[in-house]
Amino acid sequence: METEEVQNNYFNSYEDLEVHTLMLEDEPRNLAYKKAILGNKCYFKDKIVMDVGCGTGILSVFCAQADAKKVYAVEASNLANLAREIVKENGFENVIEIIHSKVEDVILPNNIKVDVIVSEWMGFYLLHEGMLDSVLIARDKFLKEGGEMFPETAVIYVAPCSIPSLYSKWNNVHGVSMSAFAKHLRKNKSTKPEILNIEQKDLLGDEVALCWINLREDNASDLNEFSIQHVVGAKKSGSYEGLCLWFECNFPSMSETKDENRIILDTSPNSLATHWKQTAIVLPHEVEVEEGEPIAFQLSMKRDTEHNRRYNLQMTLLDPEAVDHPQPCSCHMTKCILIKAFMESH
Repeated sequence: METEEVQNNYFNSYEDLEVHTLMLEDEPRNLAYKKAILGNKCYFKDKIVMDVGCGTGILSVFCAQADAKKVYAVEASNLANLAREIVKENGFENVIEIIHSKVEDVILPNNIKVDVIVSEWMGFYLLHEGMLDSVLIARDKFLKEGGEMFPETAVIYVAPCSIPSLYSKWNNVHGVSMSAFAKHLRKNKSTKPEILNIEQKDLLGDEVALCWINLREDNASDLNEFSIQHVVGAKKSGSYEGLCLWFECNFPSMSETKDENRIILDTSPNSLATHWKQTAIVLPHEVEVEEGEPIAFQLSMKRDTEHNRRYNLQMTLLDPEAVDHPQPCSCHMTKCILIKAFMESH
């Protein structure tokens, strides 16, 4: 259980306008929500909506533009006062009601239920900041049976990668080798997740899902710990220098062929950069790998017992000979080649 001081520091951090500048300038983020909301007006027209952690209120305005009957925009920080100004500026003060409160303390008039809950709760590597807990509390407390969650699912992906900005970049600094500096830098960086942009070309293997979160059904206790043990064959020769994590969020769709027009907020290296960037777990020493060579690792993500809005990430390098491989496996070990050939022939 976090202390009142920790809670206050968390909410106060959202009063920094620079934080909201980053989010408002994040076009993939904003456009994903706008397309998901305005492209699915049937979910919003004449409906009651709750925006959990509304911030500046931009998502609430999208909902009003989609003809929502009423939007309860909940914001615990003092940014609620700015959100009121923005709502008035856009002429929606009769639709959007700003509630300056933690969602856990909110009581709606006549204990009414809402048709839709909208929230941008994602942090670095999806779960940093732990705001999803509050969204799930709002779901259980306020959402009608059969109501919609925007987004409705989320996935964390992980893949082995190179990290040139922490390794090869330092081989030559204006004609001076800085490998000793780089060695100490990587040692420091390997103690906590690093937030940076990683290019698609620097991924050494195919991604695997660390976890899949269903916002309709999962509870806060389901988010306490995730773990995966995996083996993947290197797609190319290169320097294995860490693991790259990113996430995607999926929104509901009114389309009969659900996947055809589904809006996905994708933070992968293959997509337009977002303010979340990617998260790297840095190895203190690079490992040279050849194409097809098995890369084996275990990754765990566990909620911190003292600060439940944070997670501890732990990576362990494994011996590919000593662990089970997925079937089929993309590595060049003989047993995996034979199993893959057998499966393809049948």
